[in-house]
Amino acid sequence: MRRLVLRALTALIILAVIAAGAALWQRERLERLAAVTTLFAEDRIVENFSNMDELFETAAVPRGDGPVTPLPEGPALTLPAGFEAWLARRAVTGIVVLHEGAIVHEGYHLGTGPEDRRISWSVAKSYLSMLFGVIVESGAIRSLDDPVTEYAPVLAGSAYDGVTIRNVLQMASGVEFDEDYLDFWSDINRMGRVLALGGSMDGFAVAREARVRPPGEAWQYVSIDTHVLSMVLRGATGRTLPELMSEHIIGPMGVESAPYYVTDGNGVAFSLGGLNLSTRDYARMGQTVLAGGTFGGRQIVPEGWIAESTAPSAPTAPGEIRYGYQWWIPADGREGEVLARGVYGQYVYIDRQAGRVVALNGADRAFREPGAFDDTLGMVRQLRDAPLEER
Repeated sequence: MRRLVLRALTALIILAVIAAGAALWQRERLERLAAVTTLFAEDRIVENFSNMDELFETAAVPRGDGPVTPLPEGPALTLPAGFEAWLARRAVTGIVVLHEGAIVHEGYHLGTGPEDRRISWSVAKSYLSMLFGVIVESGAIRSLDDPVTEYAPVLAGSAYDGVTIRNVLQMASGVEFDEDYLDFWSDINRMGRVLALGGSMDGFAVAREARVRPPGEAWQYVSIDTHVLSMVLRGATGRTLPELMSEHIIGPMGVESAPYYVTDGNGVAFSLGGLNLSTRDYARMGQTVLAGGTFGGRQIVPEGWIAESTAPSAPTAPGEIRYGYQWWIPADGREGEVLARGVYGQYVYIDRQAGRVVALNGADRAFREPGAFDDTLGMVRQLRDAPLEER
């Protein structure tokens, strides 16, 4: 009888532990879902964008043991008229302007500072493009005209079956995907809830079944395309995205602080927007691209890939903003002008002719309003052209 009582008590304890664990797991899921629904709230957005690791699952991107590659101080930039009003209008949180690799202006606003690791959103896509070029150069990916299913066979039978790597790099997959950030039921927002609730980003990509047009026919911005690129990279190398990014981009770049990725419930990096870095480190990325893939005396990304990926090769409509391999090129841009761009005011703007980089972080809740992009593009071009003076 005593043995039966002990067994019953043991079973009750085990059930209690399981129930407590399930309750904790459920509470964490609900907390992440709440984080998604209030992520962009006016009274939280600035703090949230600097503390994504407190809201979501994350994976470190080690910076390695190498020294920080310095960003020397240069002459002072003469700030354009209306600059302060623009900062407030666009809710800019951090800005670093480089001229020939030296800091000519740096400022932090709305309670942020240089140590803040700010969420990149779709600026992360351009980081992935840089990494892609390194892996292609290594031979692990044979051709951009290979189908994505060759490296990510789990996509066979999905809307990505028959789509090439080049199609996906150019956002010309033809896959049906609603990118409306203001529609609760859009694909982009459903994807966010999958991420928050610990679901699988790979599974979300595999579940895409419909196309709106044949691959390669026309450009349409489809964020899940970038996740498919990460699946190709993982399949080609057998390694995780944080490992690859650390070894080939972040470590060689000599960043100041170790970045991290937001991840799904399986620990898979949110490649299309989950990379978090300091504003100075975003500027380091821009300087690397400006200098043809070199930084700190090292060739980090192949020069040919930088040229190819930042050229306007995607099948965009006439007069529309142009696109390369996960890089934006303004419709009226001059030779050598390119930018990485993320929602809510994240930018890395590069002008090779001027030798200037402008790295911006923001919490711009009005980023979708008509004229918002032109407002920022106009100001960064003024910063590009602004004269320098001795400090």
